[in-house]
Amino acid sequence: MLGPTYAEHARAAGIAGHKVEEVSRFDELHDADLAIVVNPNNPDGRVIERERLLELAASLRGKGGLLVVDEAFMDVGPREQSIAGDVGQGGMVVLRSFGKFFGLAGVRLGFALACETIASRLAAQLGPWAVAGPALEYGVRALGDTGWQDAMRARLGVEAARLDGLLDFHGARVSGGTSLFRYIDFDRAGSLFSALGERGILLRHFADRRNVLRIGLPGSEEEWHRLESALAAWSEVEKA
Repeated sequence: MLGPTYAEHARAAGIAGHKVEEVSRFDELHDADLAIVVNPNNPDGRVIERERLLELAASLRGKGGLLVVDEAFMDVGPREQSIAGDVGQGGMVVLRSFGKFFGLAGVRLGFALACETIASRLAAQLGPWAVAGPALEYGVRALGDTGWQDAMRARLGVEAARLDGLLDFHGARVSGGTSLFRYIDFDRAGSLFSALGERGILLRHFADRRNVLRIGLPGSEEEWHRLESALAAWSEVEKA
């Protein structure tokens, strides 16, 4: 697994009986039987180019291995780097989610893209009732509403730039992420996490990476003002 990244893939692979190793270099994935890449990555937004992923898939396919690419955030990523259209070559599976860009986390809906052989195996293991009918209807309508998708991508881009400017102004420069969340890596991360948490503004802090924070976009103008006030108060304390 290319890390650091979303932890549930490692847990699931371990439950399935795999020996799981997190690697920091993409080239090290060529030694695996099952390689997992989150693209764009959570939480830092790292993107692996499509050609490199296809080369890895071909290498794994040649020895009976498999590449799994989690594209849960690709709807707000560089879609030209997606390998969703390449899964017919075999040896790769792409995972997608409705809980991120579409804001439908509550319906617990996602899907896998794969060649016919792999897709048939997945369908057989999941059975015919893996997803509720209403959830499927939500998914079909969401995927079909391209006008909403284009408008939301534009809106998220504007709001992410606004958040970057606000954080930078108060000394917390953004170093990565996607337009749905921003990634901060600096030595005062713990102080910022505590200060905002005391005001009811929750950021994601990582126990194994104490200088790292992930922050989502405020949901309303009122929340923007709350965040701005909290950041101003924190920066004043830091300067004192």
